Order: sequence, then C-alpha cells, then structure tokens
Amino acid sequence: MTLDLPLLARGKVREIYEAGPDRLLLVASDRISAYDHVLPTPIPDKGRVLTALSVWWFEQLAPVLRSYGASHHLVSASDVPSSVAGRAMLVRRLAMLPVECVARGYLSGSGTVEYQRTGAIKDVVLPAGLVEGSQLPSPVFTPSTKAEVGEHDEAIDFAATERLVGSARAAELRDLTLALYRRGAQIAEAAGIILADTKFEFGLDADGGLVLGDEVLTPDSSRFWPAASWSPGEAQPSYDKQYVRDWLTRSGWDRVSPPPELPDDVVQATRRRYVTAYEQLTGQKLP
Repeated sequence: MTLDLPLLARGKVREIYEAGPDRLLLVASDRISAYDHVLPTPIPDKGRVLTALSVWWFEQLAPVLRSYGASHHLVSASDVPSSVAGRAMLVRRLAMLPVECVARGYLSGSGTVEYQRTGAIKDVVLPAGLVEGSQLPSPVFTPSTKAEVGEHDEAIDFAATERLVGSARAAELRDLTLALYRRGAQIAEAAGIILADTKFEFGLDADGGLVLGDEVLTPDSSRFWPAASWSPGEAQPSYDKQYVRDWLTRSGWDRVSPPPELPDDVVQATRRRYVTAYEQLTGQKLP
C-alpha cells in the first residue's frame, strides 16, 4: 500500500501519515503482534475490525469524555483515501502522553503473574485468594510505560505516573481511565462479553485539553471473554489475540528468535474471534 502522504511512523500494527498541519491519518494493517514481536502472518480483516470497532466505541464513550471535560481524536472514518477505506481514521494531531493507561476489572495475564508473586500489581494491593480470571472487587488502574516497537511495556506505580505527567494529570488519567472502563464493561456485559482489561492512550490538543487517542476497546488493546463460559481458576476463552499467544507458547518458540508463521487454522480462528467481537458488541455485521 502506498499513499501520497508523508509517512510519519510505522508501528506494530499501524502506519501514521501526515494529513495536514493538525491532522493525521491512522491506517490499521492486518499485522498482528505478540510478545513484543510483529508476526510474519497477517490476519485477514483485522485492520477493518480495529478501525470499525474504534469508531463505534468513540461514539459510545463520548458522553463519558464530555463529563470529564475531555474529548476523542476521531475526525472522520469516511473522509479518507479510497485505497485505505474501512481501515483508516482521520484524527486530530496530539501531543501524546508517555503513559499506557491500563484498567483491569479481572485478574489475568501479567497481572496474575505479579499478583501470585507479590499479592499486588505494583502499588495496587489486591485481596488474597484470587486466581486467574477472578473478578476484582472494583476496577483498578495499573499504568505502564509506552515502549517502542520491539521493546517491552513496563508496569509502573502511581508515583512514577505522577513523575511522568504531574500529580494533577496523573489523577485525571486514573479517574477517566476507570470511568471509561466501567462504561465499556457495562456495554460489553449487555452484549454477553466480559471486558477483563484494556488500555487507553491520551494526548493533549493545541489548547492543552485532554483527548482520548489511538484505538479504543479493540481485541488488540483489550481482553474480551464470552460471559457464558467465564470460569475463574483457568485461562478463559477469548475474542482477542490471546489465542495467538497460546499457540505461540505451545509451538515452543523462544520469544527471541524471529517468530514462526501462523498455520492457516490459527489464522482463520483468530479472524473469527476478531469479527465476532465486533459483531457481538455492536450488533452489526462487519462493514
């Protein structure tokens, strides 16, 4: 794919193009990453799911953002070049904040590993007796650094967040992240899906206003579990890329050498999970 626009950055999944003095074009590819590596095998329609679901969620979350005096960065998903229609968003250019804002309502993944070791996730102390898949007493804010491609996000405590963005901004990020998570979890629950955890990214506009950016509540940035099969104490079936992570683990890959190609059955099963997440959450067929 070639666009007649300046390419500013290429991430694990997206390309970012300059689309004017205060606009960017975000193009979501079908690439998939796991364990800080971009895998060599694409997942068909993945970029379309990420884009369509983000667009839908921006609309759902707009009232929450307004109640906090914030906004989102989406300008249009239709006023984009025809060659990337369906997988691109025209957005406002922001000064991005250097924090991944993670909200967890359930214990899973790296959170489980740290909890089993320390009884906490960084400075967030959790009750005893939790297991993989346990619902937490209330959602928690567990931020991390923002890593470059090939590097690893590192969980940080709230004090580190304050050092990065200031005390007032850190509190604002925490409160808004948890409010967005709660609203997202409520909407997902009505669709028969558990939103176990997710991450948000925020930036500042030219006036210093807080703006929700990047993608929102997609299978790349969230853990989605079928509510009907939720069973704490074991790994949960999911509508996200955990299926790929699990296959990579079983494959014996060392997470250091170049990752292997995904077999076709894994590709198709992953695609089904992404499409199901979109269609079950929105009640619409993938456009």
